[in-house]
Amino acid sequence: VLQLTKFDYRLANNIDEELQKLRCRANFHALRFTKPIQELGQKLVLRMREMAIRFIAVHLRFEPDMLAFSGCYFGGGDKERYELAEIRKRWETLPDLDADGERSRGKCPLTPHEVGLMLRALGFANDTYIYVASGEIYGGEETLRPLRDLFPNFYTKEKLANEELKPFLPFSSRLAAIDYIVCDESDVFVTNNNGNMARILAGRRRYMGHKRTIRPNAKRLSSLFMERDKKDWDTFARKVKAVQRGYMGEPDEMRPGRGEFHEYPYSCICKKNDDPESEQVRGNQGLKNSSKEEEPVLGAKGDE
Repeated sequence: VLQLTKFDYRLANNIDEELQKLRCRANFHALRFTKPIQELGQKLVLRMREMAIRFIAVHLRFEPDMLAFSGCYFGGGDKERYELAEIRKRWETLPDLDADGERSRGKCPLTPHEVGLMLRALGFANDTYIYVASGEIYGGEETLRPLRDLFPNFYTKEKLANEELKPFLPFSSRLAAIDYIVCDESDVFVTNNNGNMARILAGRRRYMGHKRTIRPNAKRLSSLFMERDKKDWDTFARKVKAVQRGYMGEPDEMRPGRGEFHEYPYSCICKKNDDPESEQVRGNQGLKNSSKEEEPVLGAKGDE
């Protein structure tokens, strides 16, 4: 009845509602990882749960190829400009981009330090446990250190699995699948780009019984980070919370997509609003009403 492609997190608006629901069921119920991947992913989730009742997962997406493709500049001087320019040569059709212009348009991923500042400003205390999903980080440990300083309870698949990870190391897609499982099970998932993995995770986490997914409003956050040294912390945190409204993964969030596609269509997620027996709709409405008030972010200190 339906043919799925690897990009079918996008759901066309103009197909029959029952087929739309079937498409969601195929995407989110039928597809499975192989047993070795699933077992190791669940082991890592259990190890995080043994240390903390709640944890957040951050998909950093700060690998060299991602940064090169973005055409952005991250403060590494001539060395960074040369290295990323060399990587960009892999793609013959990439245009020359103005790095400052790309950042002002929100096209650049946040640095790990900026991700950490955003999370602290949103209310996550430094005793929060975080799982960082990523491949090779550009700049290595030096790039990650500011995020570790902000969140000392910092874990990766390499730190949690050690010897068990060795059979997967030659296969980047399998490593990404392990990260996917842990991110899916986290209490809060934080994306750092709008790529395929982030989108399908956000859709799955809503479809399987709403769990929060935070997307940085990179366009508006960029100016705040540029002026960080000119603002006291309370002012900075208040402005971060303001620009992140609408990007915090509320249950009723729906964004128009391009052309005939929508992100997160209601027919996939919920029963109709006029159905009095719909527990999911009633639960979502309660979350919607409570989100209108200034409240702690799920997982932040003091949130019960």
